[in-house]
Amino acid sequence: MRKIITLLFSVLVFNAWAQKETISILTSASCFEGPCCKDRIEEEMQFTRGVTAVDFDINSQLLTITFKEKKTDANKLRQVVSSIGYNADDIAANKEAHDALPLCCQHLNFK
Repeated sequence: MRKIITLLFSVLVFNAWAQKETISILTSASCFEGPCCKDRIEEEMQFTRGVTAVDFDINSQLLTITFKEKKTDANKLRQVVSSIGYNADDIAANKEAHDALPLCCQHLNFK
């Protein structure tokens, strides 16, 4: 029993010390008819491997993500945002995903 408790404690301590990084991504999300874009982005990112915290500020269009460096990286996270249908820094939104967004969430100048 003592070995099991020691093992569990070791795993918890190791996870607490895992390297985390926080980045901010400028998106093209600009839904002003409610929390539609915010909810969509935050929900999708919460289920992304390695992500531990997400906050999207609709006014600045900045998505702040904290993630475990061993599980993912900033470029993969930008690709996830693109696959949702929004630009992510210099990565363009996936056209099919963008076109499937509700009209209030689609970027007016999307090409």
